[in-house]
Amino acid sequence: MVSAISDSKLLLTNELSRSLDVEAQTEWGFNVYSLIEAAGRGCAQTFVNAFPNYFASRPRITVVAGTGNNAADAMVMLRYWLLSGLAEPSSSALVVSRLPKADETEPWAQLFHSLEKMEVPILPWETTGEGNTSEGVNNRTKDTILSQSDIIIDGIAGTGIKGPLRGASLELVNAINSLKSSWPCSQSPAPLVVSVDLPSGNSESWEQGMPIIEADVTLAIEPQKYCVYTPASRPYAGIILPIEGIFPRGIFANYKGPELLDWDNAQKRVSKIRPDAYKNKRGTIELRAGSPGATGAALIAARGAQAAGAGLIRLVVDDDIYPIIASQSAGIMVAPASTENAVSLKPDFPPDALVLGPGWGKKIDRTQILQDALDMEKKGLPLVLDADAIELVRHITFNGNAILTPHPEELSRYTGIEKKELLSRPVPILLDFARQRNAVIIFKGHVITIAAPDGRLGVIDGMAPVLASGGSGDLLAGFCAAIAARMKREDKFDAYNCAVAAAALLIATGKSKAASNRFTDPLELANTAADLAGAAWLGQTIGG
Repeated sequence: MVSAISDSKLLLTNELSRSLDVEAQTEWGFNVYSLIEAAGRGCAQTFVNAFPNYFASRPRITVVAGTGNNAADAMVMLRYWLLSGLAEPSSSALVVSRLPKADETEPWAQLFHSLEKMEVPILPWETTGEGNTSEGVNNRTKDTILSQSDIIIDGIAGTGIKGPLRGASLELVNAINSLKSSWPCSQSPAPLVVSVDLPSGNSESWEQGMPIIEADVTLAIEPQKYCVYTPASRPYAGIILPIEGIFPRGIFANYKGPELLDWDNAQKRVSKIRPDAYKNKRGTIELRAGSPGATGAALIAARGAQAAGAGLIRLVVDDDIYPIIASQSAGIMVAPASTENAVSLKPDFPPDALVLGPGWGKKIDRTQILQDALDMEKKGLPLVLDADAIELVRHITFNGNAILTPHPEELSRYTGIEKKELLSRPVPILLDFARQRNAVIIFKGHVITIAAPDGRLGVIDGMAPVLASGGSGDLLAGFCAAIAARMKREDKFDAYNCAVAAAALLIATGKSKAASNRFTDPLELANTAADLAGAAWLGQTIGG
């Protein structure tokens, strides 16, 4: 794992986040009230900038608060909007899990009194208690207030929770979530649910089935919390808006965690192509893919390699699908497998990277080809393994030159670990297997997690529905191969940085304007990827 001093951003566990909070107060002179004020105002301003239409008129805003600093952040947000004239006390409300005691001086209690003095209606939630089936008139009134809100600010629970929510916190979460389930039958739009820092209920111990707020927006205070980005919990965060400028940058040097990556910082890990480069300088790829019924996978992977900048691509396919593939190959060199019993070592076509697996199947002859590939990986050749090839190497230890690209089902078969656990706790599992197998693993899905044998760990936020179709993984395999081949030609191959750039390119493609508003074929996605990759890696000045 890496420090935060880089172009990427740091993700912290909840425990490390609390430690950073304490250090900022004890070592850097940021008292708790200044941090809360900065966080609350940052959240308020970021939200207004992102959703200005909500403030075209005075919105009905309800803050739902527990008794921690997240509650205080949420109250500062409302106070800021009141002071700025963006909201009115009469159209606002504060629902609290309990009233502060007379001697309580914690920040949330101070903010409670501040809003009380500003004449914001305050309603304590009355927990029903276990076994009590009568909710009572007061809570029904609060349910009405919640349902009639335009915006609900979730400040119920923060990074301090362990295990599932209980008591009033649980009831508040259930009350808010019930608005979503009843909305299709409602006459008015559902309130926009906005979580501060992370959806209430989320933590490192959260797993599917435990209560959690279903947020539309999460105002994620940087450094952001890793638990928001596990594949299982990520959908509950909705749109994630980072809140910067709360902590001094220098403090991050003492903390380590996964990198939060995107295309802007990932593309810089790959050198630009010189204007005087020729095809071999851009890298040569050999691709073993396709089988009857899966010819598209081979073509998509090869087209992905073209889109990411490969100079030459040799696609070797089974004889019975060779005529189909060859007729659609365009600039891709296609050869029948009968003429290539082993991985190509021809002097006129030495590969700089090798791909095995897209649509490949599990025929007996794959074993010998795989062994040849492993021998070449041992000698330093980058090897990308996708789909069926991953299952064939379940017990193989590599030499640091392999990239595996499993989706959840494939990773479950590869590791023997249930998919539910992989989606809830991917980081320790991926790091363990990356070290054991001495290979980089790209765990595909709506969030992509990348683990390297040396402990480097990256997260790429996906949530791009257009990529939820057959062929997206084949594109990724092609991207990996193209980038690996070029790195190898330049004697700069780094399997982790290669994987980061390839996965970020895939997500950027899915989120691009050209792709995000329509269903499309993966080959069309390859054209969009080619635009992004070309803009990033073409045009360097000679000698630059």
